Amino acid sequence: MAINFDKAFGLHPQGMQIRAKRAELIASNIANADTPGYKAQGMDFQKVLAQASQKLNSTGMSRTNEKHFDIRMELNNGIGYRIPNQPDTGDGNTVDVQVERNLYLKNSLEYQASLQFLNGKIKGLKKAISGAIS
Repeated sequence: MAINFDKAFGLHPQGMQIRAKRAELIASNIANADTPGYKAQGMDFQKVLAQASQKLNSTGMSRTNEKHFDIRMELNNGIGYRIPNQPDTGDGNTVDVQVERNLYLKNSLEYQASLQFLNGKIKGLKKAISGAIS
C-alpha cells in the first residue's frame, strides 16, 4: 500500500509556510517601526489556511486552453493593514512595537509546534516504512 504524504501531513506543511510568511510580515513591521507613514500589516492566518485547505482538496482539473480560467489559483496572501490601537503620533506610522513583538513570539511558538508535530509524523512514517515496531 502506497503512502500518500499529502494525507499523512495534512495542512501542516502549508501552515508552516503561512507562518513563515507571517513572520516575515511581522519582522517587516518591526523593522519599519520608525518609518514615517508606514502602515502596519497583518495576515488573517485562519483565512489563508482555509484557502490552502480548499486548494489541497480541490479537484485535479487542469486547463486545456490558455483562455480558460485557472482554478488552481495561488493563495490570496491574506495581507491587510492592521487597525491601530494607539493614537497617531503625528508621523502616520501605525506600528506598535510591543504588539508586533508579542505577535512574533506567538507565531514562532506556533511554528515550532507545527514543526514538532511534523517531526512526529515523519518519525511514524519512517517506522512504518522500515517495518520497526514501537
